[in-house]
Amino acid sequence: PPPTPMAQPPPPTAVIPREAWEGCSVLLDVNDGDRLAFFRLTPGATVKIGDKSCSLQPLLGRPFGSLFRVGPDGLLPCQGKDEYVNDGKPRDAGAAQDETRDNRSLVDNNTAQTLSSEDIEAMKREGASGDAIVEALIANSSTFGNKTVFSQEKYKLKKQKKYAPKVLLRRPSTRSICETYFKKYPARIGFMRVDTLSLLLSMANVGAYSDVLAVDMVGGLVVGAVAERLGGTGYVCSTYLGSAPSSIDIIRMYNLNSEMTSRTFGLQAGDFPGTT
Repeated sequence: PPPTPMAQPPPPTAVIPREAWEGCSVLLDVNDGDRLAFFRLTPGATVKIGDKSCSLQPLLGRPFGSLFRVGPDGLLPCQGKDEYVNDGKPRDAGAAQDETRDNRSLVDNNTAQTLSSEDIEAMKREGASGDAIVEALIANSSTFGNKTVFSQEKYKLKKQKKYAPKVLLRRPSTRSICETYFKKYPARIGFMRVDTLSLLLSMANVGAYSDVLAVDMVGGLVVGAVAERLGGTGYVCSTYLGSAPSSIDIIRMYNLNSEMTSRTFGLQAGDFPGTT
């Protein structure tokens, strides 16, 4: 008789959505890494940027990777071009420039800027955008035109970060979660870098339809990384030594769907069959 065909594994379930939804966890990157923070998109969730508290509701339904700016009424999506480029033209980083200016004659005596703090506050009250304030600061600087190109870009970026901060909406993934915790709270993840975590997953041969046993003492980073890689296929068992399990709170940042979480469970090492 012909051989019986092997049963095909069930197809994986839907992956994590590409857009932010109510109740999900998000990673907000303020001013290109100056500040990294996790938030949950609840109806009353807010983020404080500078002296302004902004609602996170504008993030709902927006694709991960979207860039926002702080407007008079809160967060607004950036449109099209990189708004750090004020002339509307792309920079040609590879082009040679005939730079004849230098900063030798510039003296930092706080007299170069004719726009006072009272003028800036008045512009804010009138509803001026952060980019408009930056343009006004450049126009009222008596030394800006004498600076080198590098110094001009550095000046503009510094003022943009202060008066027109940008917020990048990032999806909490294994990489972004590991990098954020390593930057802010390295001790909570055992000072594990993302390359070390990647090597760990590769050496353990974690892939779709695998059944994985993990001993996680780094807050749930490893268990979450395994569950994310399995993608709703296979199972991951988080085991522990002693009478109480280690905390795996970080796994909540992963936005795992119900199928992924149903395939993740914990068990004490002494409770495995055949152990005493």
